[in-house]
Amino acid sequence: MQLQSLSFLATVTVFILVHHVTARDLRHVTEPKTPQACVSLKSSGKDDTVAIQKALDSCTHGKAVALSSGIFYSGPLTIPSGVSLLVEQGVTLKASTDPKLYDLGGNKCGTIDELGLGCKPFIKMHGAKGSGIYGKGTIDGRGGTKMVGSNITWWHLARNAVVVRQLQNNPRLIQINNSMDITIYQITLTNSPFYHLVAHETNGFTVWGIKIIAPFSALNTDGIDPVGTQNVTIAHCNISTGDDDIGIKALTAPTRHVSVLNNHFYGGVGMSIGSETNHGVRDVLVSGLTINSTHNGLFIKSNTLRGGLVTNITYENICVHNAGSPVQIDSNYYHYHGNNTPSFRNITIRNLKVLGNGTYIFHGLSASDPIQVTLEDVHITKGSKFSIRNSNIKGTWNEDARGSCAFAGNEAV
Repeated sequence: MQLQSLSFLATVTVFILVHHVTARDLRHVTEPKTPQACVSLKSSGKDDTVAIQKALDSCTHGKAVALSSGIFYSGPLTIPSGVSLLVEQGVTLKASTDPKLYDLGGNKCGTIDELGLGCKPFIKMHGAKGSGIYGKGTIDGRGGTKMVGSNITWWHLARNAVVVRQLQNNPRLIQINNSMDITIYQITLTNSPFYHLVAHETNGFTVWGIKIIAPFSALNTDGIDPVGTQNVTIAHCNISTGDDDIGIKALTAPTRHVSVLNNHFYGGVGMSIGSETNHGVRDVLVSGLTINSTHNGLFIKSNTLRGGLVTNITYENICVHNAGSPVQIDSNYYHYHGNNTPSFRNITIRNLKVLGNGTYIFHGLSASDPIQVTLEDVHITKGSKFSIRNSNIKGTWNEDARGSCAFAGNEAV
């Protein structure tokens, strides 16, 4: 479908966040409060795995183990139900680079194979309720450090896997499984060997005011991935990674009722849904987002191998600067084939400003099941390119974008 590009006389210099948005998270979410400490630990300067885990296992429900001083080195940790980890300002918790500590059996961790499922995460929550990670300190996955017993880093292993078309067995930084009411607050996550923060089949997931930092060249270092998870709020975060800054997925269960509010991306692949949409993604609100120097801006991706229904998705008050593809909605991503047809419906993009040229991609799978997108108050840069097929697009865009990106709560671009 060919749309008409319209000129618009008004000058748009800055977008103002509409505060009274309708959040899709069904919970009433406010800024978290850091729990009191049950114990405060100081670094030994050596391996502190045993001391940290012992403190977590004996901590009173509703309280947190505080890492209060120094640089801590640790192997994999498990946060019990009702207990939190507090990494205080100025403190760094560094993950071991020994693949043997993360291995799930068969000596797969730190190797390449067809599955990439050979490692446990650095920090795990499983079946937890009311647990969390808090503090203004840093958790460092050390993805750019050579693995113990190897001449290459975790990230180098990921690149080697691409060359042979297989998958790396690298640990995720934080993995949350089958849990409820989990909070991640203020912490800085950096240099994960694989995905930084994943919530899998969890009900109630709040991520507020955190930073995630990894080099743009570090493959598969997603920032925040809710997978088969519902009632999610991700707010006031700054994210720069080598892959999806946020990746909403539905590989094993539906993902729904997601609010992504007042965040800033400054590197990475962008604000993504998919590619695993098998069980459906619905009822997602992305509001107050600024994006600078990313590969994509707003990105919905799937294919017939991983496809499912993606519907009731609203993007509003978005500003994108210097993205290769400011909007990309693609139902034949990487041309993987199977029997799961993707369907993208009821997608609204409202109050969008894009600074810098780029290519807008709307690729539906077939004319019988087109992508359904509504554009409202969309302002782009003159000379931008479009690739449109099998898409039902309502509304128009204006080639008049100028000024800067600045939303309340985010740094200006």
